[in-house]
Amino acid sequence: MKEKGLDIIIMDDDIDVCETLKDNIIKFYKWGEILSFSDVDEAISYCLTRDIGIAIFVVDTFLGVKTGLYFLDAIEKTFPHIYEDTVMITGHASNDVVNTCVTSGINHLLEKPIKEYALQFSIRAIVEKYLRFANKLVQNPELADSISQL
Repeated sequence: MKEKGLDIIIMDDDIDVCETLKDNIIKFYKWGEILSFSDVDEAISYCLTRDIGIAIFVVDTFLGVKTGLYFLDAIEKTFPHIYEDTVMITGHASNDVVNTCVTSGINHLLEKPIKEYALQFSIRAIVEKYLRFANKLVQNPELADSISQL
């Protein structure tokens, strides 16, 4: 049985982009699985059946006839922090794309072709949030106990 970790879910309608992103992320990411999807409905189905509602998402802005926000909105109830845990990617960071990300609470937007270091910094920023929280739980057993009772 594989240990549970903080997985990364990649969603891009271009299979080659998915594989390139996955290959780049594998080089530096060791805290969970890296999964990629090129079919929006398949990705939604997978995400809605997961046990844990925490993951990091790397999502293309435009997914054929659907959008990255459509994908995020579809799984938001399962992943309550999805917008702040997403790295949005786009071929062109127009004002509309930027404003949509800002309005949605997405703090990480990268333009293709993606620089490996920019992707690493974006993912690491999201991971750090969870590492800091986990450290607080380890240092404060009373906080961990009160959270477990929620």
